[in-house]
Formats: sequence, C-alpha cells, structure tokens
Amino acid sequence: MPPVVLALRRLPAPRLTGLGAGLFASAVMLVIGFLDLLLLDGSPVAYGLLFLPVSALTALWVRTADLVTAPIGVPIAFAVGVLPIAGGTGGLGGQAMAVVTALAVHAGWLYGGTLVAGIIASVRKVRDMGRRQQHTRATTGAAAPLAGSAEVAKTAKGAKGAKGAKAAKAR
Repeated sequence: MPPVVLALRRLPAPRLTGLGAGLFASAVMLVIGFLDLLLLDGSPVAYGLLFLPVSALTALWVRTADLVTAPIGVPIAFAVGVLPIAGGTGGLGGQAMAVVTALAVHAGWLYGGTLVAGIIASVRKVRDMGRRQQHTRATTGAAAPLAGSAEVAKTAKGAKGAKGAKAAKAR
C-alpha cells in the first residue's frame, strides 16, 4: 500500500455529534485565524487553504446520523475564524463591516470548503445507505418478491375473494 494511505489509516476516527463537529470546526478556525494574524499578518490565502482540510476533517469525523450538519457547520466556522483577520476598526460597527466584507471577498474559499464537506458527507451517506441495504438483504436471506410476482397476485386475489364473500352474505 502507498505510504499516504497508511498514514491516513493511522489518523484518529472520532465520531462527533453535529454540535460537536460545529464546535470543533469553529474552535480550530478561530485558532487558525489568530495564528494567521500573528504569524502571517492575516493572510487570507493561508486562512482559506487551511479551511479546506478543516472542512474535510469535520465531514469525516461527524457521526453518520449527523452528516447533514457538516456542510452547515463549516461556513459558520469560517465566519467565526475570520473575525481576527478581518481587520475592522472603529468599534463594533467597523468590525462587523470588516467581517461582512471579508466573507464576501473570500467567498470562494467559503464555498470551496462547504463543497468539500458536502461531497464527503454525501459520499459517506451513500456508502452508509448501501451498507444498510446490503445488511438488510443478508438478514432476510433473499430479496423481497417483486410487486408483479405470483405470490403477491395470489394474496391480492384472496383478499378480493374474501370481500366478495362478505358482500354476498350481507345480501
């Protein structure tokens, strides 16, 4: 196996709830935002590049039941993390305008990370649905009869006959 695959298999595979995944992504992006401000003077390219793997990890680490929350939580995390590097002045209004401007200017990174999380969550959901279907088939032993099969037709005919007999007795 390639060394990259082996390295990826050694990564932890925690299962976070939807809220936990959102908090994880928000906390990591806030730390990345402060580190970016401190080390790189608020470089939006570095921030955006680091947002992509955080989005991927969030979608990989969220529980299967909460997969829908991954593409919802990562844009919120992007907005939380952009606070330190937005660079607003003049109080709360100036800071809010700087954050809105930063979100608008760096929407490509925001959409890219959301797309990454959405694709990973979708693939995980499709794989989970396939696993469930395969498990269901394995436990039943065989596929269920089709709607047009002889067994279904015989059952339906028997039900009609019973109704007809009840109607005849009522007359």
